Amino acid sequence: MGGKPSSPLDKRQQQHLRDQVDALLKNFLPQYRGHLAASILRQVSRELGPQEPAGYQLLHSKKLPRVREHRGPLTQLWGHPPQWQPIFCVLRGDGRLEWFSQKEEYENGGRPLGSTALTGYTILTSQREYLHLLDALCPDSSGDHTQEEPYPLLEMPVNFPLFLQHPFRRHLCFSAATGEAQRSWRLALQGGIRLRGTVLQRSQAPAAFAFLEAVRLYRQHQGHFGHDDVTLGSDAEVLTTVLMRELLPALRVQTLPRLRGAGRARAWAWTELLDAVHAVVLAGASAGLRAFQPEKDELLAALERTIRPDVDQMLRLRARLAGRLRAEIQGPLESCLHRKVDVQLPRVTQTLLNTVEAALAAVQSLLAQGMDRLSLHLRGKPSGMRLRKEVYSFGEMPWDPELMQICYREAERSRGRLRQLVAPFGFLGSRSLVFGAQDLAQQELPEFEGDVLAVGSPALTMEGIYEDVIREILLQRIDRDEETEAQRETCSRPPGSYTEVQPLCPLPPPGTLQS
Repeated sequence: MGGKPSSPLDKRQQQHLRDQVDALLKNFLPQYRGHLAASILRQVSRELGPQEPAGYQLLHSKKLPRVREHRGPLTQLWGHPPQWQPIFCVLRGDGRLEWFSQKEEYENGGRPLGSTALTGYTILTSQREYLHLLDALCPDSSGDHTQEEPYPLLEMPVNFPLFLQHPFRRHLCFSAATGEAQRSWRLALQGGIRLRGTVLQRSQAPAAFAFLEAVRLYRQHQGHFGHDDVTLGSDAEVLTTVLMRELLPALRVQTLPRLRGAGRARAWAWTELLDAVHAVVLAGASAGLRAFQPEKDELLAALERTIRPDVDQMLRLRARLAGRLRAEIQGPLESCLHRKVDVQLPRVTQTLLNTVEAALAAVQSLLAQGMDRLSLHLRGKPSGMRLRKEVYSFGEMPWDPELMQICYREAERSRGRLRQLVAPFGFLGSRSLVFGAQDLAQQELPEFEGDVLAVGSPALTMEGIYEDVIREILLQRIDRDEETEAQRETCSRPPGSYTEVQPLCPLPPPGTLQS
């Protein structure tokens, strides 16, 4: 935003935050080590287990979601003191946003004026909505904004704003020149936010699975049950979010009353203070995880050598333990579930299923339209080269934000239904679920490109183009695969919670359901 915080962190405060990070890592890393062993056992057992038929290609996309680089001129509120100034913005393919003083600086490889990873941000395109959010940041304000210290630069009408809001970071205020530019930037930024947020959920690495499980268990020991969006981001960003949530109540009590200014100016100072705290915590978490990396690599290699030769015996022991647990707790658990859960289960299942089905139905519609266009082109001039040219266009569809918005919007619309699960079940993971459905929609299309070529190429060696046959076969496969994937998405545990045999953990408080 620009100006320095009213209460900058001194060396003593920074050291206190670093001590807090060290304490978190001291409690977290032992659980992480334990889950690394479980994740290796899980990976080896899956390798040795029955494999799914190779024909289900759509369920195993090898191409992870990414964003297409987006760049162009914007106006940003920045500087000391903050002013609206022209900049040249670049959204990188890894979801990092950079801004330069001018286009030539970017083209000549100059250093950006600033940059940020988009993890955890939310985009607002309404100035009124953003000002309302600022008014709610400092709950002890009088609420009478007519008498407060004016903030004309922020309250000056902005035609096409792009406000990037984060719960623990400095807000970023941009403005586009036209409505069309605002829309293209909004879609691109939303893609970057989702890409950065789901990096751990999309990873197939045992270490990522172990990390998410360790976070879940750590938070249960802290008294947090159920599922929320705390696991969005990289490993260091997730631990930073965990600690920031723990620190926030004390920061509000100890620091907020001492901030100078009033109303929205005070809210700006509060976000800048939070940004300074976040930076110290993130740096400490990143350094701690980097220091742990050599030990983690060595541990993973040792676990591979230890577990793989004895995996059969370990799986038998696990099955025996699971059987003993079922014998001891299945009866009481089923009785509890029958009284308290079964009556709610159809409603919950359908609500979660609708989120995934809506996105996949939009994907199916998009692909059906593409197949219709493909058939129309090939009827006029059939050739293998033409087929490949048209089919390769399918491969570009997932990286077109405007086109994919049709699918993403369907998942986004489910947020209202998901909010109905907050009160009865404490479900706070709607953003993670929506992001997961959108990731799934994006990953379906690259594999479809290969399926079209695999089915279509043999047809091209015959006397004509059997478009209707290709279309029918592929759409049947889409129906089958989407139904299977939707069931997997909704019947499985939330992202980061996929253990087959859960470790023993503290019981949740009365009236809550443990995820």
